[in-house]
Amino acid sequence: MAHNVILLGAPGSGKGTQAAKLVEAFGLSHISTGELLRAEMAKESELGERVSDTMQQGRLVDDQTVLELLVANCDLASKQYIFDGFPRNLDQAKMLDDQVVKDFPTTALYLEIDLEKLTKRLINRRSCSSCGEIYNLLSTPPQKTNSCDKCGGDLQQRKDDTESVVKNRMEVFTSTIDPLVKYYDERGILKRVVADDHPDQVFAAVEKLLG
Repeated sequence: MAHNVILLGAPGSGKGTQAAKLVEAFGLSHISTGELLRAEMAKESELGERVSDTMQQGRLVDDQTVLELLVANCDLASKQYIFDGFPRNLDQAKMLDDQVVKDFPTTALYLEIDLEKLTKRLINRRSCSSCGEIYNLLSTPPQKTNSCDKCGGDLQQRKDDTESVVKNRMEVFTSTIDPLVKYYDERGILKRVVADDHPDQVFAAVEKLLG
């Protein structure tokens, strides 16, 4: 598959899982802006120092700097990439097209999922504080309440999985995803996959679309 992939989907829709499967199946390079930021800072490049100053001041890295980061680290002439977590809005999508992706073949893959079901799933997610095993109180509960089946460790809820935080994340996602989907659909590069199923079933559908 000689296409870049722009991965779209709500928080918790399985983007990370599907990205890993795409890397393994198609040899794509997974672009994480967070990892790129840390790499530039470690290199102590001019861009890295600028980013470091911004983050130390507690400010978000602006879109243009993130685009510079992608331009500096992407070689689209010889590699294909998965863009996961960027773009998050219409302005970022247009900037990514103009400055990074340009005319290279690209598919926008949208992992569609029922947001009400997803909210319930995230709120009920728990992870073991010792071994990291993941449970869901609705679908895959532990045998003993708040105790890991594997190691007996305490089960904890992530801070960003509380009901108020999850609902806020979904509201933010809903407000930005429709313009993105419309933009890529009008460009004729949008493909949709129902992401409610088991990750392996979802990826089987992804393979059919991208293979």
